[in-house]
Amino acid sequence: METGGGGWGNNELETYTSRPENAKIQDGNLVITAIQENFTGTDGISRPYTSARMKTAGKFDQKYGRFEARIKMPAGQGIWPAFWMLGNNIDSVPWPSCGEIDIMENLGKEPATVHGSLHASGFDSTASYSLNTGKFADDFHVFAIEWEPAAIRFYVDGNLYDTRTPANVPAGKTWAFDHPFFILLNVAVGGNWPGSPDATSTFPQNMLVDYVKVYSKQ
Repeated sequence: METGGGGWGNNELETYTSRPENAKIQDGNLVITAIQENFTGTDGISRPYTSARMKTAGKFDQKYGRFEARIKMPAGQGIWPAFWMLGNNIDSVPWPSCGEIDIMENLGKEPATVHGSLHASGFDSTASYSLNTGKFADDFHVFAIEWEPAAIRFYVDGNLYDTRTPANVPAGKTWAFDHPFFILLNVAVGGNWPGSPDATSTFPQNMLVDYVKVYSKQ
């Protein structure tokens, strides 16, 4: 688990903790809970929300394959759940040059839409997928990428909605997706992209993760 606050480069409002109130296994699911509460972290700063940010850095990483998770979303303005990956060389090659693969991001103000993105030095690419009916918070859905040397494909419930290749990288920039990445799961509160919670937002909000599976191509 990754703990602390400070906005995480996005002006987020939460402090991530390692408490069971924010992350636990319940009824077979990983439950990440965003709570509205005044909490003082180890940095001595009080912030109005807590949540959890899980990562496999130092425990698991892989280059290429299929990465998928079955997730039921939280909901509400200012809620920002994500299933994503960072290059395992981030300590020696700072972000964004290490590469970032966002398998799923959801903005609470867009309850029926998720985004899949790639970020690297001089390269940002985002696509979205929307449900025909209902909201992502209504039920579990499967979010996945299939990552090969020359392509990364994005899926929701088996539906391919975007494919990116080295040809999409601007001239003079590098395709950063050619080394192992580790996995992250988190629920942020607030930030530049989703905006802050408002009077319509309710807490606590839970992201339920049924499973995370990783396959390698034989």
